[in-house]
Amino acid sequence: MQISRLEKLLEFIKNEPEDPFLKYALATEYLRINQTDKALEYYEDLVNNHHDYVGTYYHLGKLYEALGRKQDAIHTYETGMTVARDKRDNHAFSELKGVYDELTDEY
Repeated sequence: MQISRLEKLLEFIKNEPEDPFLKYALATEYLRINQTDKALEYYEDLVNNHHDYVGTYYHLGKLYEALGRKQDAIHTYETGMTVARDKRDNHAFSELKGVYDELTDEY
């Protein structure tokens, strides 16, 4: 019997419960299998406890959008842009600015 990607990630995180990469991978995997509540839990944990893990902000914002939580998405994008700017991550900043502009143009 083949072990699923989710099972592997859950095993890995037992050994390294604070690893931001594993949390991000779990959030992404939960989202892939449509367990949005678990994905949200991991993405929110990342922005609260590993705020400099800049890739999280885009995906968390998109999840908030999908859940109809536009104000949370806007706030997430704004925070992510600040983090990306502070880290001098121009690519992440540009992506976040793009989705932020699209979302705020709807208002």
